[in-house]
Amino acid sequence: MKPSITNTLSRKKEELIPSEAAFKMYCCGPTVYGPAHIGNFRTFLTQDVLRRTLECAGMEVLHVRNITDVDDKTIRESQKLGLSLSKFTRKWEDKFHADCAKLNMLPPSVEPRATEHISEQLSMVEKLVDTGHAYATKDGSVYFKISTFENYGRLANLDREHMATQMTNSAGEANNADEYERESVADFALWKGRKPEDGDNFWKSPWGEGRPGWHIECSAMSRKYLGDTFDLHGGGIDLCFPHHENEIAQSECATGASPYVRYWFHSAHLMVEGEKMSKSLGNLFTLDDLLKKGYTPQQIRYALISGHYRQQLNFTFKSLDDAKSALSKLRKGVSSTLKEAGMSEEEFNKLIKPGAEFAGTIFEGAWNAMCDDLNVPRALGEIFAALGKFGGKTADIKALGSMLYAFGLDIFADNSEKAEEIPAEISDMARRRWEAKQARNFALADELRKSIADAGWTVFDSKDGFDIKKSQ
Repeated sequence: MKPSITNTLSRKKEELIPSEAAFKMYCCGPTVYGPAHIGNFRTFLTQDVLRRTLECAGMEVLHVRNITDVDDKTIRESQKLGLSLSKFTRKWEDKFHADCAKLNMLPPSVEPRATEHISEQLSMVEKLVDTGHAYATKDGSVYFKISTFENYGRLANLDREHMATQMTNSAGEANNADEYERESVADFALWKGRKPEDGDNFWKSPWGEGRPGWHIECSAMSRKYLGDTFDLHGGGIDLCFPHHENEIAQSECATGASPYVRYWFHSAHLMVEGEKMSKSLGNLFTLDDLLKKGYTPQQIRYALISGHYRQQLNFTFKSLDDAKSALSKLRKGVSSTLKEAGMSEEEFNKLIKPGAEFAGTIFEGAWNAMCDDLNVPRALGEIFAALGKFGGKTADIKALGSMLYAFGLDIFADNSEKAEEIPAEISDMARRRWEAKQARNFALADELRKSIADAGWTVFDSKDGFDIKKSQ
């Protein structure tokens, strides 16, 4: 079975087939003006899981993810601190990379910065002006004329009959912001004439000093590294309009190639405890915020990938606790079968890679779920259902290794149990206590709990199993 996703453009589930030897995918990367939050990482992790799944399907993946290091926010924040744009953005770029590494995300094949591709952006803008798809204004800005692109609004399913092309927003001001409200349908800025608040952040152009608009950056960089047409473009659903809609318009008009992208892959929003993330509610969490609360990177990764990418994910602290329990259960199940097979953790870790055959193994159902619109929650359920059948067969062990690679889960990386070096006799008593509890032999379970406590350890139960911690 081959991977498929729901293509935002066609609104249909489609099998992912590379147009060339490598599957070419572009993902909108971070705007580096502060630390990425868990809503950002929900999208980035979903893209990471998709890439890993494609690799497990035997595909070579050329993955490009950009760095937006010039826009309204990066300029504004760097100016506030009196720092050069490059010094300011490199700090947050480094922080983003460190967080990605903690979350076990694969680095992209290419990671271009917008500021290092100004010439490519200018070339596209000049082409659009020359062909009548864009026009310059008195302040040295250049706007794309959306009335010249017949398919504008198709990706976001906008009703063209009710769209109005306008040079100004509802306040009567030029619509030159890098980001604007979803309801705004207007000619958008390709190049922004220099303003006093830009400081020294400007480049020369045929229309005067200025800087690129936000949308043109991705078109220029994707074209350079992936060509006029490529396979898949990913991002959060909030980027579908206007950002991705604008990318399609300016790219297809500049190159004459259609389609710009064959598959569009969008992740739904992340909610926190049932509410939209915001600073005012105090629920806009970064990776560091959660690490300080005692959660591990693998637990956070598990919680963020465990929902279906097309459905809103309600992130809660209970979901983190559930992730901890699930990883513990998975770790125990794998450890047990490795012991039966006479294989060490180190030997198993070498099998966490693409390349296994899933057909005929107990994890075939999990793989089929991943191929069916990247159904991670169903695949995880299939994994746990298969653990009871896990008997140490080499083919099954290899298949599990590839499944864990697809999820990006290193189940032994966060093993707090191992770090605390739980004595064998304590682990044995905890296991026998759990079995007694499941058999409703509560007297024996209580007796074993007391023995464990007398030895200085505490057992924490969950619906899926138990954890052992050194008593404080």
